[in-house]
Amino acid sequence: MSRVIVRKAGYQSDALQPLVFEMLDALGGAVIGRGCRVLIKPNLLSPATPEQAVLTHPAIVRAAVVYVLERGGRPLVADSPAVGSFEKILRLSGIGEALRGLPVECRPFARSVHVEIGEPFGAIDMAADAVEAERIINLAKLKTHTMMLLTLTVKNCFGAIVGYRKPEWHMRAGIDRRLFARLIARIALRLNPAFNLVDGIVALEGNGPGRGGSPKPLGVLLAGKDPFAVDAAVCRMLGLDPLALPVLKAAAALGHPPAEPRIDDDLPTIRGFKIPSLTPVVYGPQRLQGLLRRQLLRRPVCDGALCKACGDCWRICPAQAIAPEEIPLRFDYDRCIRCYCCVEVCPFGALATAEPLAGRIVRRVAAYLLPGREKG
Repeated sequence: MSRVIVRKAGYQSDALQPLVFEMLDALGGAVIGRGCRVLIKPNLLSPATPEQAVLTHPAIVRAAVVYVLERGGRPLVADSPAVGSFEKILRLSGIGEALRGLPVECRPFARSVHVEIGEPFGAIDMAADAVEAERIINLAKLKTHTMMLLTLTVKNCFGAIVGYRKPEWHMRAGIDRRLFARLIARIALRLNPAFNLVDGIVALEGNGPGRGGSPKPLGVLLAGKDPFAVDAAVCRMLGLDPLALPVLKAAAALGHPPAEPRIDDDLPTIRGFKIPSLTPVVYGPQRLQGLLRRQLLRRPVCDGALCKACGDCWRICPAQAIAPEEIPLRFDYDRCIRCYCCVEVCPFGALATAEPLAGRIVRRVAAYLLPGREKG
């Protein structure tokens, strides 16, 4: 069993920093020695304020940086945002201000190295700062994800793919959610973060992981050495079977099933947390798939009243399925691979996912006739 520490917490720095120190100490923080190169990897998806609960909170990032400094380590705060400049993210998130005056480097991932992660992917390009770090402190945000159900510590490792290689991987995985989940699991296994902490003090529920989601105060931090066990503990806290999480199911298929977490302290029971439905991304015989995808499958939609035609969505779309500079946005649902990158990065919360009426009818009838069928 892998130990997962659970603590009630708030963002007040005078109480939060000692709590983060205690959790890291208990997980073996002594491995951070003098001169140790430590990557602190928060979730920095896109520009957002702390109140929007899209990014790892600045108070947690600061606590991790101070911890490394007090042990003589050399901290680097880095990530590869989907959209927006790194400087704007630091400013809007409050992380830049939280780290002001501390001897810490903050920069986006830039240089990549070719790294073997295993079949079926072989060697892929990953951030050199992540691969070459002596230790990684993985600071995830507890939030929903319309393609992967939840973004937790394992999914946070996908940030080690630099810049626009992220949508390239979405395109290469195409409509195969299981293949994409396997890629993420492989990346997490290769990086093997020394410490994994989930910011669930204020989580994001609903149509996450971007501004389409809704903040949800939970008042909890979870931490462990095994990211798969930490994510399994979060699933149990939310009343989910851990194998309902695609990345944990993929890890199990790779021979790394999530260990039954050994909970340190009481794991709260969170009821009513709004989690997106994982509907299939393909239906039926190949010659009918175009028609069935248009009529039955969940897809991105635009609220024209909120859309500002900023271009973030069509620039990041790996399938080039969004017509540029039109309001409301026009989607080519035949080309759309249902990766929901557009929903993730929309800075105005104008994009969401919706299931067509025909799809809702088919799903409900199937659930009634085949209640045990798999929905992912």
